[in-house]
Amino acid sequence: MNRSVATVGRDLGRILEALGGLMCVSLVVPVVWREYYALPALLISAAIPLVAGHILYQTFREADAPSRLHGMIVAALGWASVGVFGSLPFLLIAWSVQLGIPGFGPAQTATLAAFTDPLNAIFESMSGFTGTGLTMTDNEEVLPRTLQWWRTFTEWVGGVGVIVLTTAILSRPGSGSLTLYESEARSEKIHPSIVSTVRTIWWIFILFTFVSILALWLAGMPIWGAINHAMTGLATGGFSITDNSIATYDSVAIDFVLIPIMLLGSIAFPVHYLILQGDLRNFYTDLQTRWVFGYMGLGSALLWGFLYFGGPYQTPFAALRYGLFQFVSAATCTGFQTAVDSTNVALGRWPSYAQLTVTFGMFVGGAAGSTAGGIKLIRGLTLSKGIRYYIADVFYPETAVRRLNINGRRLNEEEASREFMEAAIIVVLWITFLVVGTFVLLLTLPPAEYSLANVVFEVASAQGNVGLSSGITGPESLPTIGKVTFLFNMWIGRLEIIPVLVMLRSIFQRGGMYS
Repeated sequence: MNRSVATVGRDLGRILEALGGLMCVSLVVPVVWREYYALPALLISAAIPLVAGHILYQTFREADAPSRLHGMIVAALGWASVGVFGSLPFLLIAWSVQLGIPGFGPAQTATLAAFTDPLNAIFESMSGFTGTGLTMTDNEEVLPRTLQWWRTFTEWVGGVGVIVLTTAILSRPGSGSLTLYESEARSEKIHPSIVSTVRTIWWIFILFTFVSILALWLAGMPIWGAINHAMTGLATGGFSITDNSIATYDSVAIDFVLIPIMLLGSIAFPVHYLILQGDLRNFYTDLQTRWVFGYMGLGSALLWGFLYFGGPYQTPFAALRYGLFQFVSAATCTGFQTAVDSTNVALGRWPSYAQLTVTFGMFVGGAAGSTAGGIKLIRGLTLSKGIRYYIADVFYPETAVRRLNINGRRLNEEEASREFMEAAIIVVLWITFLVVGTFVLLLTLPPAEYSLANVVFEVASAQGNVGLSSGITGPESLPTIGKVTFLFNMWIGRLEIIPVLVMLRSIFQRGGMYS
């Protein structure tokens, strides 16, 4: 047996076992809400990844520790597998209602019936675990509580990371766990031990979740809504249990309570840890945290100007309320919406320059090491500082010794070149796949219905794992090729592209497509 296949198979098996365990935990929900018809479907959904994962792990348990290559393949393949297996609750519950015994279980709805299509179920699962929030539901309110919870739970777990969760559960010390941790687009550690690091991340995340639930409940949101929106808001995922997202509540208090919750999710966990330890200086000394507030403040002010002076809102406060919320929602890659109907003026009908401002927020995203998507602030800052560094180099003598300062680190010329190159590669690839996705959608969508700004906005939302929609995504409105394209965009966006390309190259190479 190929040793690489064994290493990947063993670690993939543990990820599937963890997924099955999450489904078992979720069995509490149909019991509490007396949705007993959902229990068999959820049990089968849990058993399939548990059995498949156990077989893989037992078969390859003696495999070597993963190298960097293995880690990237495990990350790419693991997230794809979680997206597929995570669709089983949607698919099987929808089927069980469709074929159910009269009088046992709810009547079938168009919203639930959409999940009888496996592609729609996989789309919802991938959107959840990647923290994207684009949805195949027309009305989330009519979904069974079990599926409302599963949508929320996938985003909550996916926000921190499936591999981070698996590492915390397995408690496997050594370089193998570090390799897998880094393959999920993370680098900074809180403690020298990677197991201690991921456990601390989860304790912080759980603490913030309970605080967020309490804050939303005190702001007037019903407890079931507070639980779900706190979890998806902190995970910067954006799934909602209401048809019009946060606009359903039409509450200024709820809007302004959610803004700091979303901001919490966009700040790196190591910074949270230091602040909770009492080192409050990190609010302004950490480069990324400083820019989280700085560029989101500037972006919100710019959007406010567009919406008030050249847009649909008649009062400064209305423009501030919707502009601030939507830019923070976009820049943190959360995807909650408040501008969705004729009263608030739907986001898809905003002026093109306002939509493109929001698109820019989705492109940049939050801090590396947080739950947010996008290219990450540190890469944008590295790219801008690197460009200035190389332009200024022309004015220095060849004998000059220069350093590039990034977030308190003084990099020599070789280190600066390496970091600049990494940031540039990610940005170029991100833009490339954004253009490809836009081109595919323009070819498949009716040309008269959506503008170019709408299409770019939607593709950036999928690839940035944001979830804001201009009205394109839906079970009927988005063609099959569009759904497949968005699945790929969400997948590469969550893993920052490189692991997926490494996995695909490895498959093609093994298949003889490369010499």
